[in-house]
Amino acid sequence: MEPPASSSDTTGTGARSPRGATRAGARSPGESARSGARSSVIDSIRGCGLKGMKIDKEELRMRLMMPKYLRIAMRNSIRFQDPNSGLEKGQLSVAETAGEAEPPQPPECPIVVFINSKSGGRHGHELKLRLHQLIAEEQVFDLKDVKPHEFVQYGLGCLEKLASTGDKCAEETRKRIRVMVAGGDGTVGWVLGCLGELNSQGRDPVPPVGIIPLGTGNDLSRSFGWGGSFPFAWKSAVKRALDKASNGRIGRLDSWDLTMSMPFGEKIEPPYSLKPTEDCCLDEGLEIEGQRPEKASCFRGVFYNYYSI
Repeated sequence: MEPPASSSDTTGTGARSPRGATRAGARSPGESARSGARSSVIDSIRGCGLKGMKIDKEELRMRLMMPKYLRIAMRNSIRFQDPNSGLEKGQLSVAETAGEAEPPQPPECPIVVFINSKSGGRHGHELKLRLHQLIAEEQVFDLKDVKPHEFVQYGLGCLEKLASTGDKCAEETRKRIRVMVAGGDGTVGWVLGCLGELNSQGRDPVPPVGIIPLGTGNDLSRSFGWGGSFPFAWKSAVKRALDKASNGRIGRLDSWDLTMSMPFGEKIEPPYSLKPTEDCCLDEGLEIEGQRPEKASCFRGVFYNYYSI
């Protein structure tokens, strides 16, 4: 395997997306499997020591909630799949509120939440409503409606566009933003993979990621201190998790981007994490008997490397 191109940060109660670069790994002999190993920095916010804390809901909301014009701009950009749509409507919203008070200020730690409302049995829908109470509705994305790559391309893209026009509030919000994922390990991996694309696009920083465990195994969540199951007293636990996500310690998680290629027509059953892709070709170092085939079957996936007991 080739060395990772980047390394992901995860914090005690959450996971952060790729940010810095670490080098690790050894090259394997030329075979049909070719891996471009990319270790993304996933900032995860650890959920240890959350009990016994009393957190004021309004104070928490003030720290996490973005100014309204930014929330609307991001929502419109994602809805119309065009970061410039948010730019126009965002500027209009600023003008509407400019005469009422001082210029909008970035929150201490703006947070967006991705929720898999199908996970966690009945808790998925109830959790979504609870999150609407704790932070703005526009900062909570149901994965059945908004996909992580759409948020990366259009939502964050909107903040970057606004920042490029001299909007300091948008610029600071983009720098400070963090992500929470309410779902199982598969959902967390999906979000991390999309955030990791920011590295290859040179769009730093990559937001840290925290976890509200809604899956059945929750191994990744448990390993980084977010817990192995959805808590019984979940309403207060969610509030504590959001608080911890805003100031939790950042940890690192290696991610590996694996690409496997083989002569076209070979029959295999790849693992669930490997999906067909057309963006690759046969490894030039692959030894093949007879004539080299013109076509290749290719699969690609992301794997996360962490130690769990």
